[in-house]
Amino acid sequence: MKRVFVYEYLSGGGLIPSAGDAAVNDEAAAAALLPLGLSMRDALAQDLLQVEGVSLSVAASVRAPRVPRNAEPVRPRAGESAFDFVARQAALHDVAWVVAPETGGLLAQMQQVVGPARWLGCSAAAIAVASGKRATLLRLAGQGLATPLAFEHVPEVERWVVKPDDGAGGVATRVHRSQEDALADWDRRSTAGSPMAIEPWVDGEPLSVSMLCTAGRTELLSVNRQRITVDGAGALSFDGVDVNAIAVGGERGPVLSRLAKQVAKGIPGLRGFVGIDLVWHPRCGPVVIEVNPRVTCAYVGLSASLGRNLAAELLQDHAAGHDAEDGDG
Repeated sequence: MKRVFVYEYLSGGGLIPSAGDAAVNDEAAAAALLPLGLSMRDALAQDLLQVEGVSLSVAASVRAPRVPRNAEPVRPRAGESAFDFVARQAALHDVAWVVAPETGGLLAQMQQVVGPARWLGCSAAAIAVASGKRATLLRLAGQGLATPLAFEHVPEVERWVVKPDDGAGGVATRVHRSQEDALADWDRRSTAGSPMAIEPWVDGEPLSVSMLCTAGRTELLSVNRQRITVDGAGALSFDGVDVNAIAVGGERGPVLSRLAKQVAKGIPGLRGFVGIDLVWHPRCGPVVIEVNPRVTCAYVGLSASLGRNLAAELLQDHAAGHDAEDGDG
């Protein structure tokens, strides 16, 4: 029996720091994103519960006390930090599947406390690169991929984005109507101690790509349409995705399949389920915005849409990878 532990950060009781944006309340942001977190957690759990020979534990908290039926709820002890809780549970299981934001080094620290043997997902090195938005764009631009950096000196750019350099879920992301205003926001929030990114707003269709990274192979799973809104004050909100909205076998499929492979080549160590946020620019085609080295909202419903159990495939890849390492030893 393979013992698997699933931990989703928000439903497990965590908060996403607001990166010096006074308009963002951490508790309110967590409450707003909690439904997305629960949907990812439950999608992973439902897939894993269908895998023969798996015993599943799922993290619960005061914020989300219930877990999917047939999963065992596990809870932190009084005063136990998220990292100590995850480390303790990981030691009691064969595999730990953690969904956490890159913000503040959260995902990187989770990978560290779990350890590579039990960790289902990207390597520490890949997480380190993808956790910095500016560093990711520079790396991918060096691979010949289009990024917002290519628009920095384009005269027709009218809007600019300021966001946490290690942010997630659109939290504390603001769109400004001039570079001057964006620079002032960037300077203020950077001075407050939060690493911030500033980049041109890229016009076009907001999409995401879901990819499966296994040993020696990168597969384009789906192309998803993102639901993003910007209010009158410039605050950006992420409202979810329409999964598998654009056919992989259609006109854009080959272009995005090549892009996925280029991203995997540019960031060695991407493993498991990985998301790429991009904008399809009317003239330039796909422009990569960021890489998510973890499960994203686009996982929800994707196994059913594709007619395959992605969790089972990822567990198999994890086992094969560690069997190979044992053989090498």
